[in-house]
Amino acid sequence: MKPTDLRGILQYIPRFRDKTFVIAADGAVVTHVNFANLLLDIAVLRSLNIRVVLVHGAAQQIAALADEQSATPNNFDSTGVTDGATLKLALTATNGLTHEILEGFATNDLRAAKANAVVAHPLGILDGTDHLHTGKVERVDAEFLQSLLAQGITPVIPPLGFDGEGNTFRLNSDAVALAVARELKATKLLFISTEDGLSTDGQIIRQMIGPKLEALLTENAESIPALQRSKAQHAAEACAAGIPRVHLINGLVTESLLAEVFSNEGIGTLIFANEYRQIRPAQKRDAGSILRLTRDAMEDQRLLERSEAAIEKELGTYFIYEIDGNPVACVSLREFGDVGELAHLYVSPSHGNVGIGQKLVQFVEDTARERGLGSLIALSTRAFTYFQTKADYREGLSGDLPEARRAEYETQGRNSKVLIKALND
Repeated sequence: MKPTDLRGILQYIPRFRDKTFVIAADGAVVTHVNFANLLLDIAVLRSLNIRVVLVHGAAQQIAALADEQSATPNNFDSTGVTDGATLKLALTATNGLTHEILEGFATNDLRAAKANAVVAHPLGILDGTDHLHTGKVERVDAEFLQSLLAQGITPVIPPLGFDGEGNTFRLNSDAVALAVARELKATKLLFISTEDGLSTDGQIIRQMIGPKLEALLTENAESIPALQRSKAQHAAEACAAGIPRVHLINGLVTESLLAEVFSNEGIGTLIFANEYRQIRPAQKRDAGSILRLTRDAMEDQRLLERSEAAIEKELGTYFIYEIDGNPVACVSLREFGDVGELAHLYVSPSHGNVGIGQKLVQFVEDTARERGLGSLIALSTRAFTYFQTKADYREGLSGDLPEARRAEYETQGRNSKVLIKALND
């Protein structure tokens, strides 16, 4: 889906309207030329009544400032000791970056405000080392943030926290974003960095359930690049805390935010808290979706031509495979006495080669058995090799078809291969 395709965006609006998205952008993303496009993406979200909170990091800016001053701060990512010199650099760099972000919002005619909504306390002494001005999030002033959001103001939160004694602490921006998302009961938490997503052993993870990511971090954290582990850890914690979806995307890609949020496949990594895909019976509203999903396949004769009216007539035979509420595959189970037909099987190319078709084939087989059918047939002009080698169908003849289906077969004139599977073996 092109992210600028209005029809593609519209299908998500009812689910996201008046929901809260927390966006965590690394400092390297904020100073990149594409950040202006990211702000335009945020403007689109706001125009759709999606509430947005922006948390930003500042590691790159602190490093650059340290280089200018020939200083050597203890760490850039808020995971180690923050001495007085490092804190001073952090304050200068962070405040300057927050101001740049507010300028960007103003340029795009968006209302935004710096929010000192994070209360922190010292990280303390760990393994005998005093971490000085490095802090840990104690709580988030959710009421303050909600009041800004209710007025159409986007809160901009730096990686800093404050205590009741007037002390300032450096914080991990990923941890800040997680705390904010948890307190606001956000629908999505989006980590935006310069990476294409979360990777393991050099391969981008496209989708993973939260508990599986937790297990990966416990059993084989080294397979995740060191610079990505903070986001991986906080993504897993976010899912455990009840945030439904966590996304990790590349902020240097134009329209990456819209492409991730408003498409089934996305462009980065999705970590989800619960199963977000399902097979369900088709409903009346699905007839048009099935037609749109399969139109190309029907036009190039991979599937038998069906009109929307024909689909509606047999809608009770259809099942939909959906991801996050959007249909990406379909199949039909027709019945001729004690014989079932697996028909109109199709998977969107954007979700090909991940086992969805196989799941639908197995689902139809299980459903047919539950209904007491003795065998299944499938007619195919292209996928017959799959049915024979992977699904244990055998090739038959047109004479093996039930009489009503044989009449259709002869009328259609497609010369499809007839495939048969006994269900009582």
